Amino acid sequence: MFGHLYIVSAPSGAGKTTLVRLLVEKDAAIRVSTSTTTRKPRPGELDGREYHFSDVKRFLEMADRAEFIEWAEVHGNYYGTSQRWIEKEITAGHDVLLEIDWQGAQQVRQTFPEAISVFIMPPSLEALSDRLSGRGTDSTETIARRIAAAREEMRHVVEFDYVIINDDLAQALGNLQSIVSASRLRYPVQRQRHAALFASLL
Repeated sequence: MFGHLYIVSAPSGAGKTTLVRLLVEKDAAIRVSTSTTTRKPRPGELDGREYHFSDVKRFLEMADRAEFIEWAEVHGNYYGTSQRWIEKEITAGHDVLLEIDWQGAQQVRQTFPEAISVFIMPPSLEALSDRLSGRGTDSTETIARRIAAAREEMRHVVEFDYVIINDDLAQALGNLQSIVSASRLRYPVQRQRHAALFASLL
């Protein structure tokens, strides 16, 4: 039995991290991959929980050894996802969720073309700017740079299977849960998970 691989992408400030956290709280069957990053930890973040924090030299050495299924430089920092961990979890029948950007999503699809991809969008660029300002962690220049980057990132929405507009958090979470539920009800999945039942019909 093999698990599903979900890809969730979004521009910074669209609510991706919050939605993923809430989804996992309600669905214990989903395991979230912890990415490696060279970004400095934000207040309250712990190494090995939000991210595996690394310096640039070590990160690039891991990339050279092809340890990442995907990696990219985003806003001046490197982010990467362990290929070995994903393959191990999926082969064991566990559903895995990757919280990555559109560049990473492109790379992952090359190895896992069956991955189910979801893009989270803000209701508007104005709303996105308000959310980023409300964090109180970034300078005005950084926010302006993230808004410009978000505009470019959202142009890649056409590459994804599903799109969720995160205007209302509860509704967006319900949308994400529906995507997960529907993927588990597809015929090939049900036949695999209920092999005895389907075998009895033949």
